[in-house]
Amino acid sequence: MSKTKVNDGLERSLVELVRPGLKPKELIDAVRKRHPKASKKQIVRAAFSSLIKIADDEEDKARALQGFAIAERSSVND
Repeated sequence: MSKTKVNDGLERSLVELVRPGLKPKELIDAVRKRHPKASKKQIVRAAFSSLIKIADDEEDKARALQGFAIAERSSVND
């Protein structure tokens, strides 16, 4: 599977699963149920990417994704 398809799948899952008040670990666990091979780094990057795509249309989800991505970015090694 190509990197783009993996990212698209992660982005879709993040948008479907995220909700205000969801803890970062809960979101990571939920995404990994759908994408067991996804690294935390891939999930965080997909969160930033999906945030940009949904910012205008789904404000609550975008805020929740932003909080998740910012909180988790510091624990991801490049």
